[in-house]
Amino acid sequence: MGCCHSLSSGEVPQQRAHQNHGEGDPPLTKFSFSDLKVATENFSLKNVVSESRGESSNIVYKGRLQNHDLIAVKKFNNMAWTDPKTFVEKAHRVGGIKHKRLVNLIGYCCEGNERLLVAEFMPNDTLAKHLFRRMKNHTMEWEVRLKVAYSIAEALDCCSSAGFASYNNLSAYSILFDENGDACLSCFGLMNETNNDRKTAGSVNPESVMFRFGTILVDLLSGKPIPPSHAHDMIHGKNVAELIDPNLKGKFSADEATIVFKLAFKCLQYEDRESRNTKHIVRTLETLQTKTDAPSYAMLEMAHHRELSSNKLSPLGKACLRMDLTAIHKILVIAEYEDDKEVVELSFEEWLEEVKDIQEVRKHGDQAFLEQDFETAIKCYSQFIDSRRTAYPSVYARRSLCYLFCNQPDRALHDGMIAQEVFPDWPTAFYLQSVALSKLNMITDSADTLKEATLLEAKRHHRKQDS
Repeated sequence: MGCCHSLSSGEVPQQRAHQNHGEGDPPLTKFSFSDLKVATENFSLKNVVSESRGESSNIVYKGRLQNHDLIAVKKFNNMAWTDPKTFVEKAHRVGGIKHKRLVNLIGYCCEGNERLLVAEFMPNDTLAKHLFRRMKNHTMEWEVRLKVAYSIAEALDCCSSAGFASYNNLSAYSILFDENGDACLSCFGLMNETNNDRKTAGSVNPESVMFRFGTILVDLLSGKPIPPSHAHDMIHGKNVAELIDPNLKGKFSADEATIVFKLAFKCLQYEDRESRNTKHIVRTLETLQTKTDAPSYAMLEMAHHRELSSNKLSPLGKACLRMDLTAIHKILVIAEYEDDKEVVELSFEEWLEEVKDIQEVRKHGDQAFLEQDFETAIKCYSQFIDSRRTAYPSVYARRSLCYLFCNQPDRALHDGMIAQEVFPDWPTAFYLQSVALSKLNMITDSADTLKEATLLEAKRHHRKQDS
């Protein structure tokens, strides 16, 4: 049993709880260490999904259970939770909290010195990635930022009501997006085995939940990753105009931003006696929720996995998801150069010259490709590419696959990227990049690229149906 590299295969994780804990909720599952070892492929580095190494010494892995459910597994270091009874009791307490904005804890492992938590898998990455790592110059909309702030405030209020006044390293990395594109708070931060109360008399505790939430509000306002130790300086003595993310380009409400700014400032001043005033924050942010009709995944420009589930991956997508190079090879052989017709336009004179000259080299490369003589195919395709002014995306795709067979994923990735430059909306280029990225252990990037390939393929299919 292997670990899936993306949810773009159309699979949807367990249905999320959209209400508070009730009698019908399933009990917490006790996993064996061997179960989780298999699920995460022996805790392979390629399955690491935790992004903020500086925030925690504990690592989160993506895994797949025998029933095919995707899971997130947090593996504590050996010094954490020395008392197994306390660990199990705390896990059951955390597992008892069910809220639509809190990731569900579904199980744990307490075996020997091993301490692990198992939660449902969130397929759409973290707030840190969407807010700080802008892809294709996309900036998170103001309404989305308000919705994230409100969602996390709701989650914190739920946790506070359940008796959890603290949260371990609350940050943009512990805010995840579910299959609908809605923000959820990771449940792992509630299992804080250390005492982070560093407050001294008359000072503000930078580890308190309210202080950290204030930091997240500053992140959302500025669009920048602000270290908690600098959050107060970022906002003190400034106004909204100085702090606001310039990438929003004025597309925000100044009145709403001012309310968030004042709320952030207040959170950064909280002392312990005020640190549980989450209901006031929820009420304040609730008044700013004006764009409630648009689905979150649309505003966030991410794949809606329930829609993808009704549209199965193409054979090429499935082969890339499995990293089945032989299956990919068969598909490219059958496809020949049909897709190139959309982007390669030769004059009659150019076509004649190709027939006379270098076209034979390409044909020799195609024969080698067909016979799976990949080293010869690489030489022929390279000669063809170097000799032609016209770029054939399918030649780059074929050479990319040859490089994968020859265990050269870096060169395969490069060819996939060139094919994309020649043919920007070509799913095959993205699919091959996703395989190369996975081979390079860039798992998150691989999953993102696979998602994009799936969406491009769906658009391509709809265009053909409409024409």
